[in-house]
Amino acid sequence: MNLNLKLIATLPIYLLLASCSNDAKTEQAPTDSQPETSVQQSTEVLRIAAAANLAGVLPAVIDAYETSDIQTSDTQTNKNQKPKIEVTYASSGKLFAQINSGAPYDIFLSADQDFPAKYAQQQDSAKITVQTPFTYTRGQLALYSSNHDLSALKTLDKASLQQLFITQPSHSKTTIKITLANPELAPYGASAKTFLQQQGLYDTLSNKKVLIQAENIGQAFQYAHTATTDYGFVALSQLISAKVPASKYIILQPESYPAILQDGIVIRNSAQATDFTDYLQSEPAQKLFAEAGYLPVGSTTSATGLSE
Repeated sequence: MNLNLKLIATLPIYLLLASCSNDAKTEQAPTDSQPETSVQQSTEVLRIAAAANLAGVLPAVIDAYETSDIQTSDTQTNKNQKPKIEVTYASSGKLFAQINSGAPYDIFLSADQDFPAKYAQQQDSAKITVQTPFTYTRGQLALYSSNHDLSALKTLDKASLQQLFITQPSHSKTTIKITLANPELAPYGASAKTFLQQQGLYDTLSNKKVLIQAENIGQAFQYAHTATTDYGFVALSQLISAKVPASKYIILQPESYPAILQDGIVIRNSAQATDFTDYLQSEPAQKLFAEAGYLPVGSTTSATGLSE
């Protein structure tokens, strides 16, 4: 009798201990699953380091990508599972430095071919496998003047440039200024310099001290746009973005200067990164680039930049 009473008296204690043990297991479960949740969230964000000149077109490309039905090689990935995309815009050189410092970008979209190639070479030297850089668009050059009407010009060749830059100013006894981006730093500036050299005018204009070097293509556009200079060799995409009247600029024939090719490279290999870079090279994305003033990669194009 006394033994039964003791068992009855201690039963609540055993039940209480069992209950506490179950509670402890329940609270531990979220802690155990937390790393899985963190990993899942990190793969849902695609971080892109993009050259500043893409700020006018990349948002439209991303919007189109997010509503597209294009799938990756992983057939389980569809438009309802596309990652959130975060873009950082800066100069290609600055972004390259950030990547080398460990910035967590998944894709690097440069304004030239050099930086992606350098990154690939660095990784290869470190025995790290990396995807090959790819060309996603091609820039176009235009001659722009905010205070001169250029609609009478049909093309830019040595004769028309001689008349525009040398003969007319000499007859009217006026001094003109022409800007281009620094050829040592900017691909648009390097192509503009080569164009003038091929026309046999670069040295003449340089000796006359009428060429004004801007730090980059953005500053070259500002000089021409604010009439700080009379003319400027700028990116066609800048003119389209600023809605500049067509009478104020003339597009250079693409074959008349070195191609301004822009390359990208996947930094952190993933299905999402590969899917997006594939889309950049797709026909719908290339059409958006063309509408923004770029030349679609691998297409036959007219001087207007739209594919034929």
